[in-house]
Amino acid sequence: MELRQLTYFVAVAEELHFERAARRLCMTQPPLSQAIKQLEEEMGVGLFERSHRRIRLTRAGEAFLEEARHVICATDHAVERARLADRGEWGRLTVGFVGSATYDMLPRVIRMYRQEYPDIAVETRELSTPMQIEALRQKQIDIGVLRPPVADFAVQTQTVYRTPSVLALPKYHSLTGSGTICWGDLRDVSFVMLSPKTWSWFYNAVLESAAHAGFVPAILQEAMEFQTVIGLVAAGMGVAVVPKSAQNLHTEDVVYRDLADGLPQAEMAVGWRRGDQSAAVSAFIGAAHQVAGEMLKDALPGELV
Repeated sequence: MELRQLTYFVAVAEELHFERAARRLCMTQPPLSQAIKQLEEEMGVGLFERSHRRIRLTRAGEAFLEEARHVICATDHAVERARLADRGEWGRLTVGFVGSATYDMLPRVIRMYRQEYPDIAVETRELSTPMQIEALRQKQIDIGVLRPPVADFAVQTQTVYRTPSVLALPKYHSLTGSGTICWGDLRDVSFVMLSPKTWSWFYNAVLESAAHAGFVPAILQEAMEFQTVIGLVAAGMGVAVVPKSAQNLHTEDVVYRDLADGLPQAEMAVGWRRGDQSAAVSAFIGAAHQVAGEMLKDALPGELV
């Protein structure tokens, strides 16, 4: 049985007239009559009662009409879903993200994406950058919001924006009263650091900055997420270098300062499987760049680069 046969049957059943149904289908009557006869023979039941003046549905035809309409409707729906999916307007997108992306960029990107593509179900998973790389390789996520650089050839990335870093200090730390803070002032200060397992580039950048000032940081504790780092700073465990966006956490027991001799910049990127040309992934990348552009326009001087 072919979908074409169902379409012919529904047209005849609704018109109850072969000639009108043929005109509706943009065909001649003889092949339409032959197609209906073949359908009845295939099914082994009569679908129409025929007379010289009129035709009408049999009980079998009435039952078949309802189901035939469902099949045609479902087929049309499936075709439309396929077209939407091809344009990146339907389906499911699984997004990995580092926790610090929720401080600024990620909520705006997800909100924009869902508004523009309401028929795409967005699932999010908080994962460190190394975990996102592995999840992309295993096809457990479709795209990641992560911290570059990424050395894995299987994952392609684009940096979306760069933001300065700041020094986070406990509220009552002695350095908070200093007019200017330099790296040299941190020589004998305890540090709380983001673990290199989470973002090795940033960890090494902090160590290099301290080395240029002639010392090795006294690392009291490491944490897997910047949110935890800030919490440890608030508890008085030490100072920490964090992306400026971490200030959005609004922790009362932490103050933030620039360093006169500079801090490493923090980059945010989107990453996806190399060769993945799906429209849904491309649309998310576009939304990320658009949000980053809006953030750049709204930023104060020095906040974003």
